Amino acid sequence: MFSLIQAAGWPIWPLIFASVIALAIIAERLWSLRASAVMPKGLLMQAVQEYRQNGASLAALGKLADGSPLGQVLAVGIKNIKASPVILKESIEESGRAAAANLERFLTTLGTIAAVAPLLGLFGTVIGMIEIFGSSSPTGNANPTQLAHGISVALYNTAFGLVVAIPSMIFYRHFRSQVDNLLLEMEMQGTKLVEILHGERQA
Repeated sequence: MFSLIQAAGWPIWPLIFASVIALAIIAERLWSLRASAVMPKGLLMQAVQEYRQNGASLAALGKLADGSPLGQVLAVGIKNIKASPVILKESIEESGRAAAANLERFLTTLGTIAAVAPLLGLFGTVIGMIEIFGSSSPTGNANPTQLAHGISVALYNTAFGLVVAIPSMIFYRHFRSQVDNLLLEMEMQGTKLVEILHGERQA
């Protein structure tokens, strides 16, 4: 592995740094965006039962909000359940936006890495081409060692830039779609909560 890094030259280091960040973000988002962590199964009915038994106590709402992003939305809905429909809707929407910001955390960075990695690879390619042209002497003879090193720098950086960019873009698109689906489901759950507690819908 170290021999490949040496062959790729110093332009490979920004790509390695970007790849480490991308891997860390992908691992963290895979863990954080689990359905069981964002929208625990049966949480809506648990929140309804808790409200009907104990009312909107601060302790219960705090526990609900701390449990998951869906819990945050449901807690806000229960807290403002006696407010006007307009205020209730606005409070749930604000809570949803806050939850969205949390779910989308680091995705901009991952998307940036996916977009920049090929450019970093291209930068390494340009450096390699400069070394290739620099290997030629005024008489037209080329230094074989410098020529080979320039070719290695150009090719390895191009390849590694694509290796970093392609998975980063795939996971970025996947996470964006997953977040959109989760937010839609959370909005539906919040609406269902209000309808149940207002008696407009059966649990």
